[in-house]
Amino acid sequence: MLKYTEDHEWLRAEGDEIVVGITKHASEQLGDVVFVELPEEGAEVAAGDEIVVIESVKAASDITAPVAGTITAVNTALADTPGDVNADPMTAWFFRIKPTDAGVMDGFMDEAAYKALVD
Repeated sequence: MLKYTEDHEWLRAEGDEIVVGITKHASEQLGDVVFVELPEEGAEVAAGDEIVVIESVKAASDITAPVAGTITAVNTALADTPGDVNADPMTAWFFRIKPTDAGVMDGFMDEAAYKALVD
């Protein structure tokens, strides 16, 4: 089940963790991604903390933590191939987080609500 944020991030629950990436809409707005800086595994973050830096040919942008929790994994492949974000943004995840609040996914948009936001 995918959920979405108003900041154009997608969230996918996997067990007690959430996998986070950016939507196709966000990758199109950024243009060609040339650099990605990821958070440290094990980092404790608060919701809203800027934890990923994305640089594209158009601009630099930050991804914020959608929830409070602990970063459990990062997609180190993006450091070598940042263009994967453009090639397939729905599989090019940035990080996994174990949320402090297990029920936090309920507060995000479903696909229909997200489509209404971007259309």
